[in-house]
Amino acid sequence: MKILALEFSSARRSVAVASPATSMSEVVESGPGAMRPLVMVNDVLREARVERGQIECLAIGIGPGSYTGIRAAIALAQGWQLARGTRLLGISSAECLARQAHNLGLAGRVNVVIDAQRDEVYLGAYHLDAAGCHEAEPLRLTTVAEAREREQAGEVLVGPEAARWFPTARVLFPSAATLAQLAAARDDFVAGEEIRPIYLRETNFVKAPPPRNRVAG
Repeated sequence: MKILALEFSSARRSVAVASPATSMSEVVESGPGAMRPLVMVNDVLREARVERGQIECLAIGIGPGSYTGIRAAIALAQGWQLARGTRLLGISSAECLARQAHNLGLAGRVNVVIDAQRDEVYLGAYHLDAAGCHEAEPLRLTTVAEAREREQAGEVLVGPEAARWFPTARVLFPSAATLAQLAAARDDFVAGEEIRPIYLRETNFVKAPPPRNRVAG
């Protein structure tokens, strides 16, 4: 199965193509304000020598992370499926990070931390062993202070901006190449309209006051 993977949830955005007959191809960009999804897709397809019509599955990193980046990836995937009927997968970027930690040889309990703003982080724990990655604690929203307690207890922390708060943490960015590896073992395909970003914060709406009536002078 030829897979196109899009991982835009962090400041290090990437697109990858994986195929059983070819090696993995990946294009990466970083830096504030740089968001060229279609250019990256064209570049990686050219590098992999794969045509758009040959893509059988799109895998999307659905966060948590950059809401703008995740929405851009989802919009691209929805349009692609609408035009070509390609199968879609939405995969947690936290699971992607855990798999990368495993690929790097980390073992035991590993905490994935992702910036959630407002002095909070998304935190999830995985157990890594020879058999792979197993979720030990579901992803949830919590304080930086709680995650720091885990670091002080000697636990391993990884994540895109982990070193910002935790001196001993391992900085890892979710990778489209790893996302494609995860997608190759999945078959829980979804319709484009069913893909949603992982956003654990409760949504709050404040109703705007009614407009003031202007008095003619």
